[in-house]
Amino acid sequence: MVETFTAHITPFGLDRTTFVYLPDDWQTSGRRYPVIYMFDGHNLFFDSTATFGTCWGMKEYMDAHGDAIIVAPECNHEGNARLEEYSPYDFTWQENAIHGRGKTYMDWMVNELKPLVDAKYPTLPDREHTAIGGSSMGGLMSLYGVAAYNDVFSRAACLSPSVRFSFTAVKADLRKAKIAPGTRVYISWGEREGKGRHALAQYTAKALETANLLTERGAVVYPYCQLDGKHCEADWNCQLARCFKFLFGWR
Repeated sequence: MVETFTAHITPFGLDRTTFVYLPDDWQTSGRRYPVIYMFDGHNLFFDSTATFGTCWGMKEYMDAHGDAIIVAPECNHEGNARLEEYSPYDFTWQENAIHGRGKTYMDWMVNELKPLVDAKYPTLPDREHTAIGGSSMGGLMSLYGVAAYNDVFSRAACLSPSVRFSFTAVKADLRKAKIAPGTRVYISWGEREGKGRHALAQYTAKALETANLLTERGAVVYPYCQLDGKHCEADWNCQLARCFKFLFGWR
């Protein structure tokens, strides 16, 4: 089942609809569950709330395979606010200066949202059972989150992470990250995310360099290029089984 609640992002002074996937028997099973914190909650579960009319299909996948709670706030839809909210770094987008507020957002997620969720639902709050995931800018945030808050997140699903805008800063943060044993990171990119072979080569090089930096620090990394894959929810849906089998062992 999927329910929603309103979370207040204190540093931004904004209320945000937060989608929560729960196993159907969560109130009667007597169990506690791993938690996956994700981005763009409106795009995960229902076509009716998805920005472009197609969601990830996470509800159907979790109903069939998963055994966890997913907590996913909606993004800020105003102008370039999503880019600012989901970037830990400043960068330029179509001649617009983007002032990244992602570090502040992650601090809120770890220090305010997570304690709220742990108090509200039957979670397994330890690092081993806490993951983070997202796509595009949410993939970038997941990559940043598992590196900067590795004492909180042991696993990360980074689908098509938007590292190209600030790759120098991404690499600098990864080089200084302290990665604990047991960290697992899934990084993907699509064959058709950019235009032509040159774009594919750039995507591939950045993804593999990111994977190598994490591996050097002790993480187990699954880099995956989706053949014919584009930058869209329908193609990220196609990766769910591969991604979550690697991260959690789900069949």
